[in-house]
Amino acid sequence: MSVIWDRLISCQNEILDIFESNGKEIQEPGMDHFNQPDNGWINRVWANESVRRAHIDVVDARESHGLWMMHVCCFPVLTNDAPIYGFDVIAGKNKMTGAFHDFSASSGGEEHPLCEWYQEAVKDFVPSKKRELPEWAQNIFSPGMIAAGNVRTEEEAVQIIDLAINNLKVWFESVPQYDGNASSEITGGAQNYYCHNQQQNPHTPRVMKSLGLNEADVEKFCTDMLFPKLA
Repeated sequence: MSVIWDRLISCQNEILDIFESNGKEIQEPGMDHFNQPDNGWINRVWANESVRRAHIDVVDARESHGLWMMHVCCFPVLTNDAPIYGFDVIAGKNKMTGAFHDFSASSGGEEHPLCEWYQEAVKDFVPSKKRELPEWAQNIFSPGMIAAGNVRTEEEAVQIIDLAINNLKVWFESVPQYDGNASSEITGGAQNYYCHNQQQNPHTPRVMKSLGLNEADVEKFCTDMLFPKLA
């Protein structure tokens, strides 16, 4: 058994509990095609009055390919200028090859109180190996973003998971106080900019295809479901 995988499965379940206790699960058009828990692919979405989309995506290919990956992304409603919550992990049996966590600025900018709170919350964590960020990532992620690679110890894995979970709880508790602080047009543009840059990431579709997922499904999923732009 893998200690890191065990920790991540517990993390996944805790995130599902947080989503369930803070919102109502919604059925986005077409998402049911990509929610196949019996095949190791989970995709579910929640929302509430202050959060337009809280999405968790898990690909569990531990038995077939020795790999497990999770993507979590939460967007405030368009009249709310709070940052976007993100947490992504990809892990083999003995290590996290990548772990990424951030409060990414939306229409409120980097000076938003929640962005500043996040910088303070993560400032003492220093990954044993920092992942260098490509240009598309530098366009949208904050200076304090956690970008860890080659996480081999349970201690470091737990540090990252605990930060991501605790920060998710704070995010849900705090976001409602910023309702009405922004125009839909400006926030929509900021959130679309975030999604556009995320869609430039070549690694996610490449890994998903390598796990045996249908190529056409992966292309549609990464564009329309993982980081869907607003019309």
